[in-house]
Amino acid sequence: MDSRPEPPRAEAARPVVLVVDDAPSSLGMLCDTLEDAGYTVLIARDGEAALQRLRLVAPDVILLDAMMPGMSGFETCRALKADPALTHIPVIFMTGLSETAHVVEGFACGGVDYVVKPIRAPEVLARLHTHARNARITRLAREAVDVAGLGVLLVDAHGRIAWRSPQAERWLAACGPDGPGDVIAPAEAGTERVFQMPGSPLPQRLTLRSLGPAGMGEAMWLLELQRGDGSDGAASPSRLSAAALTPRETEVLSWLAKGKTNRDIGDILGVSPRTVNKHLEHIFEKLGVETRAAAAALASTQWGGD
Repeated sequence: MDSRPEPPRAEAARPVVLVVDDAPSSLGMLCDTLEDAGYTVLIARDGEAALQRLRLVAPDVILLDAMMPGMSGFETCRALKADPALTHIPVIFMTGLSETAHVVEGFACGGVDYVVKPIRAPEVLARLHTHARNARITRLAREAVDVAGLGVLLVDAHGRIAWRSPQAERWLAACGPDGPGDVIAPAEAGTERVFQMPGSPLPQRLTLRSLGPAGMGEAMWLLELQRGDGSDGAASPSRLSAAALTPRETEVLSWLAKGKTNRDIGDILGVSPRTVNKHLEHIFEKLGVETRAAAAALASTQWGGD
């Protein structure tokens, strides 16, 4: 029998769930159950507070009370689904309303599931596990595309942008009114469209390349930012793109650029400050920098410019 000790396992990130309810004390047992099951639980007492929380951290899943004073859960869901940076987060409604009209409204405004009060913790845990896992797979796939220095758009049958990756969102915003806008005419796979990026000291072009149908009547476009000296248009990948950061390293660097400490980043991502520090060591090595300030400055310059 092999008596060698097992290698240490990487610390798994705790999924983050945001619970939005105007009477959180009534959900005390549910929150305790979620914590015991390995979730990091954040609380918001109303829709406005939930939207403010979402400006600081993107949870893996949201448990949202449908009926609250002020902004209802349905209105809150519509508001967050209107934000491209938040639209991927699954929303599970919690309510005592079980009429068909309310259930339909919950799905119509962007919810993915519905649980009826009084809450049964095992049922909620089963639903949370499925939706949080699917959302994480989707997020990691999206970030992996962005880490490669590319952006992605999904366009519906009418040419309207149905979804955009974070990198694509930044580039389209930087294009301003001279960019492609919110409607992109259908095109055959392989078709390219080029837009000049204004306000940059070096010539930059945003290239959109059609990848063709992506299912359900949608088409996929790949975005690439090309930098050159204006003579041959040769592409010059950004330093961050060339560093090939992992999705987790990208998250850590993003929060570092926002001025967060190791403890803050650990609380947000559900890992220990020591794990954050390990990620930073790898980030510094890949970027060729030696200090937090240098890494943060590089991220702010290149992501801000992108």
